[in-house]
Amino acid sequence: MAVIVDLDGGVDQGVAILKDLVGVAQMLAIPTRRITGIEDPQMLAPDAPPVFADAWAAKTLVEARLQRALPREAVGLAINSKWARTQEQLHVHVDCVSIPVMKALAEYASAFDKQWRAMTVPLQGRVYFARRVDSADLIDVAPLKLLADGVEGARAHMGAYSLAAAGATFDGKPGFVLLADQFSLEGGGHAEDLQDHDCAIARSTP
Repeated sequence: MAVIVDLDGGVDQGVAILKDLVGVAQMLAIPTRRITGIEDPQMLAPDAPPVFADAWAAKTLVEARLQRALPREAVGLAINSKWARTQEQLHVHVDCVSIPVMKALAEYASAFDKQWRAMTVPLQGRVYFARRVDSADLIDVAPLKLLADGVEGARAHMGAYSLAAAGATFDGKPGFVLLADQFSLEGGGHAEDLQDHDCAIARSTP
């Protein structure tokens, strides 16, 4: 059942926010326009719905479920690859970041810049490409376009990639770390692995 359906921009720009069946507080942000998944060319068009911004706005719904506020670093967004998803409609997972991932990103923070680079530290056993984004809420950013334009070969094979955005703070200002991983026969392409659907972080942060 939908928690929120926002059609202020019409069906093409609308979003439905649903409570996922999995997890204590996980939300899904789903465009009301028919969009298959991360590989759908509509998401690279100028009129692509702002699904990442809508997903970040659902942070407050995660917090409401947990009955507590969370630091931005404790919340992440994730789109899984074509080969590691369960639905044929684009959806962004909104949930707590796992504690090991949050700690690793914090320790690595000074190395992030505005170029995609392979991290030297694995996250949940996978080496992610990462870059920083200076934005408070992703309204002014199109993460999927940054992936398509910034990682070699990604535009031609978007379905093989998964993408996450983890809240961050850089030089005292709000931002995000974008994390991309490519599916292979050995695994990967499932950025949702960076999240913790039990939200242990909500019980461990002041």
